[in-house]
Amino acid sequence: MVSLRLVLSSFPQPSWRRGNAKSSWAMASAIGIAAGVGLSISLQMANSGNSSLFKSSSSPFWASLSLTNAPGGALVEPKTGVEFPATLDGGRRLVGVGLRRKCLFGLKNIDVYAFGVYADEEDVKRIGEKYKNLTVSQLKESKDFQAEIMEQDISMTVRLQIVYSRLSIRSVRNAFEESVGNRLRMFSDGTDTEELLKRFTSLFKDEYKIPRGSTIDLSREPGQVLHAKINGEEIGVIQSKLLCRSIFDLYIGNKPFDQQAKQDVDLHLAELVQSS
Repeated sequence: MVSLRLVLSSFPQPSWRRGNAKSSWAMASAIGIAAGVGLSISLQMANSGNSSLFKSSSSPFWASLSLTNAPGGALVEPKTGVEFPATLDGGRRLVGVGLRRKCLFGLKNIDVYAFGVYADEEDVKRIGEKYKNLTVSQLKESKDFQAEIMEQDISMTVRLQIVYSRLSIRSVRNAFEESVGNRLRMFSDGTDTEELLKRFTSLFKDEYKIPRGSTIDLSREPGQVLHAKINGEEIGVIQSKLLCRSIFDLYIGNKPFDQQAKQDVDLHLAELVQSS
């Protein structure tokens, strides 16, 4: 967000003189207009959710992930202020953060949860060996590379952190039934996926409480095994390549929940490959 202090400081400081009311009034008006312009730009950018304008392609890998670095190496999803650790489970590196929004009754968008996408650094570099001749900008646009990230046995985690205080576990279960169910049917080539979907959604039992700040981790482990955790406690394990692909497609597929987050992930995975 554009700082009013920055806007004001860009103007030379006036030399206020007694008896020069006209000059003082003109300068005050100019500063007021500048502040208004700065505030207008700030509000427009906040409403559009376009944080990418603050990102530089020449920024260091971690600096470009977020507008804010938090203490202890955490990084912040800029729209909600939710912090995500830069690393998870040893070698998994944060490669993108985003926000899941939902429209209520076609009237109002609410922030449901922020999410961070993590990928095992060595797995990504192993897959990326064949793409070493491509530049970062070429690799992040490569459909073949993106398809391999989705399909190959790469250890990845998407961490969801709840920001909507009235969210219930039943709502999460119903939302996954719709979103994951649609992906399962899309990628299943016509085979029945209802049993697999039920196995997944049944992991989210009513006994689990998810107040604001709670985390849900969905991880793809070696062998295309999905591990699900709530607040660090494992709630279930399902071996299914189709299920793993369907879940990660929600966040880094062709029609993701947050398009900017998907673009960040594509960029930072490409940077990981070329950093070796």
